Amino acid sequence: MSRQRVARYGMFWTARIVTTAGLAIDAYVHLHLAPIYAEGGGTINESVLFRAEAVAALLAAVAVIVTGRRVCYLGALGVAASALAVMLVSRYIDLGPIGPFPDLYDPAWYPEKLLAAYAEGAAAAAALAGVIITRPAGKSPPRAALRRRLTGNRN
Repeated sequence: MSRQRVARYGMFWTARIVTTAGLAIDAYVHLHLAPIYAEGGGTINESVLFRAEAVAALLAAVAVIVTGRRVCYLGALGVAASALAVMLVSRYIDLGPIGPFPDLYDPAWYPEKLLAAYAEGAAAAAALAGVIITRPAGKSPPRAALRRRLTGNRN
C-alpha cells in the first residue's frame, strides 16, 4: 500500500471511531440524566427530549461504525451539531417554553454536561471530517478528471 493510501485509511478509521465514541458518550450522558428531568409536566418534558437525543445518537453511532458511508456521517453530524447547539443555547439564553417544548434554560455547567459538550463537539468535528473524506462513489477528484482530459486518457 502507498503512504497516501495508508494515511487515508487511518484518517477514515479515526473519523469513524471518534464519531462513534462521541455519539456513544453523548447517548450515555443523556440516558443517565433523563430520569432527573422527568419531573416536568406535559407530554414533552426534558426527560423525553433527553431520551430522544440518546436514541438518535445511538442510531447515528451504529450507522457510522457499521457502514462508514457518507450519508451516515451526515446524519451523525446533524445529531451531534444540533445537540451541541441546543445545549449551548439552553446554557446561555433563556428562550422560555416554545410550543409543546418546555423551558430548557439551564445556566449551570456540571461534569456530565461538560462531558456531553466535549463528546458532541468531537463527534461533530469527526463527522465533518468523515463527510469530507468519504466523497460520493464514482466521482473523480477535480485534478484527476482534468488530468485525464488533458492527456486524452478516458479511463
